[in-house]
Amino acid sequence: MRFTLRQLQVFTAVAHHQNVSRAAESLAMSQSACSGALKELELVYAMQLFDRVGKRLVINATGREVRAQAQALLDRAAALDQTLLRHQESPRLTVGATLTIGNYLAVEMIQRFMTETNGIARLVVENTQHIIESLLNFELDIALIEGEVNHPDLEVIPWRDDHLVCCCHPAHPLAQHTLLTDEDLIGEKWILREPGSGTRQAFDRAMQGVLPKLSILLALQHTEAIKRAVKAQLGIACLSAISLEEEFQQGTLLPLSVPHRDFSRKLYIVLHKKKYRSHGIEQWLRLCEKM
Repeated sequence: MRFTLRQLQVFTAVAHHQNVSRAAESLAMSQSACSGALKELELVYAMQLFDRVGKRLVINATGREVRAQAQALLDRAAALDQTLLRHQESPRLTVGATLTIGNYLAVEMIQRFMTETNGIARLVVENTQHIIESLLNFELDIALIEGEVNHPDLEVIPWRDDHLVCCCHPAHPLAQHTLLTDEDLIGEKWILREPGSGTRQAFDRAMQGVLPKLSILLALQHTEAIKRAVKAQLGIACLSAISLEEEFQQGTLLPLSVPHRDFSRKLYIVLHKKKYRSHGIEQWLRLCEKM
């Protein structure tokens, strides 16, 4: 074996930061030692892993191919290190979640994971697009998402069913309608999630045929901001049923019936195919089966 684990650590750190000095800082190394380790790795295999663009190092096709395997090997080495130190019973996990899942489901799951495993878990909440980018960049161990994704490097596992619900303020004229038609939907101002989110993806799919005719007043990143805007009677919205349970129970928002539109969707578990399935990841998957 011609490489060292330290060289692979340097390589993956440089791939992440695209800069030797920042990679060295993240590894608590000197810049010269970091640069030397990378050069040694490239020299011993007579290959170039990065394209030099000014002060940036941009990973090339060869580097991308090597990176996934290098990261998987480092993950396995870290798991072995945990075992040797007898910390296998205390797994560490970084979980990504899209906003609806992160705000209404994942916090309880994190609490259960930490209680049941005596482990340490960190939660990162972003929209679907950002979560997928973080998974591909090996910044997350596993993720729970609302949007559909199709990427050759990712394993996507159906998790649970969900559906969107259109809603309005109790004083809104549509609150008196038993069923809404497309003409009703076209005539209203909408407050929606931003493009790139799983909720917006599901809404756009459900509204095919009339989507260009809708009047979108606001596109917001946060579900709570959308609910506040609807409560202020700025328009109507369409959000996950998970996020509207409290408002419907209290009567501060009312559901709108649109039976001719399919607002059903799946929630998914996503992992990088080259990511080593550590004890923590396996524990998280078992927890997901219970939820």
